[in-house]
Amino acid sequence: MSSSCSGNCSGCSSACNSEEKLEKRLSLIKNKILVLSGKGGVGKSTVAATLALTLARKGAKVALLDVDFHGPSQPTLFSLQTATVEGNENGMFPVETEGLKIFSIGLVMEDADRAIIWRGPAKIGVLKQLFEDVQWGELDYMILDFPPGTGDEVLSACQMLTGSKRAVIVSTPQEVSLADCRKCVDFCKQVEVPIAGIIENMSGFVCPDCGHRHEIFSSGGGQKLADLAGCGLIAQLPLDPVFLQKCDSGDVAGALNSSPVIAGEMDKAASLLISRN
Repeated sequence: MSSSCSGNCSGCSSACNSEEKLEKRLSLIKNKILVLSGKGGVGKSTVAATLALTLARKGAKVALLDVDFHGPSQPTLFSLQTATVEGNENGMFPVETEGLKIFSIGLVMEDADRAIIWRGPAKIGVLKQLFEDVQWGELDYMILDFPPGTGDEVLSACQMLTGSKRAVIVSTPQEVSLADCRKCVDFCKQVEVPIAGIIENMSGFVCPDCGHRHEIFSSGGGQKLADLAGCGLIAQLPLDPVFLQKCDSGDVAGALNSSPVIAGEMDKAASLLISRN
């Protein structure tokens, strides 16, 4: 705003209305859970999806927002590739499935294989629109699935989101993943977002033949990261071929039903999040 502006011009009025609309939308969301990872390929989107679904199964009102603009995974995980986004003069409606409200940039792309080439300001503008123009309604939890790292999307979200917000950091046991996740821990400290817990994915392997769990990567990494962050290791998720196949086919609910071990770990993580509200 220039020094000569009185605050009564149409530009100022529009900006104020936008901020009021954003604040009104966010005030209806009790808890915002940011699912972060320092490295791609650690299963962050699958963790976000199963965490959201587990919270919904516990009776919570839950939304899942896919903020990974360059690689949106939630439409695939929930078989929503052909879903239609509807709306009215008050904004767009999230797609509802499995007791969840879901929105992703992948739901409004005409060509799912077309690359999104946006600079930082464009991504920040779209992120604000997702908070402001999607009719989320009253929610107990919004789970936000971010791209790897600590770039524009997660930084802007931390600045825009008001009220209760916490981070869940997803890692694998290997040092190459832990090194990047330590940066996520430092990021959360710098932007003053509490870390609700660490989820260690690919924590061993469940044999589809004998059902036994075997350690195939390093062990103990998730606990070390939790100790560094000063939080708990709230879940350890093994590699389960049946679970992964069902996720690939767009059946996250069936994936959870097929793996009592993973379902139990996610139930533990969801229960801890609820108990710390």
